[in-house]
Amino acid sequence: MADELIFYTNPMSRGQIARWMLEEVGAPYEPRILDYGTTMKDAAYLAVNPMGKVPAIVHNGKTVTECAAICAYLADAFPEKGLAPDPADRADYYRWLFFTAGPVEQAITAKHFGVEPDVDQQRMAGFGSLAAALDTLESAVAGKAFVAGDRFSAADVYVGSQIDWGLQFGTIAPRPAFEAYATGLRERPAYKRAKEIDNGLIAEMQAAGGGG
Repeated sequence: MADELIFYTNPMSRGQIARWMLEEVGAPYEPRILDYGTTMKDAAYLAVNPMGKVPAIVHNGKTVTECAAICAYLADAFPEKGLAPDPADRADYYRWLFFTAGPVEQAITAKHFGVEPDVDQQRMAGFGSLAAALDTLESAVAGKAFVAGDRFSAADVYVGSQIDWGLQFGTIAPRPAFEAYATGLRERPAYKRAKEIDNGLIAEMQAAGGGG
């Protein structure tokens, strides 16, 4: 089918990031909601993503996994939406998109698991320390509405989601720069639509007595 776009997700997952990006794109997509213990590990989905994790998209028969990659891919696949800077202006776009997907998420995960690298280990760990990663992320958004240039981009979907999520669940300590950046992004209509969809799905799951 021409322009087929399938979205595999669970509303209680990083799939919320991809959902927001899809709503920014505005192209029709077919959502497929997976459960953690069953359909996410079935052979049918493992053929899409052998990791058995969501989100994933299949666009015109091509599979893309990993939230940052999905954001960047959709921006390029739908250039008319203006969700990626011009090629000559993509330094900050790529830098902060992948810095947040790499060092920031690694640092937050390590802290969640009770791992705090000592000084020698920090030289080996790509994120160094959580404090260093968050200080650097703060420098990227301080005093800015958007992380890359003077207009919204796919990088804001990913960076904004990580900050928004971190502030909500306490994995990122509140800082004025983070609060101001996230507050502006929460006003986007696509953000609100995505949250409404996923929150509705979560409510349905909870009413049915399951969490996925």
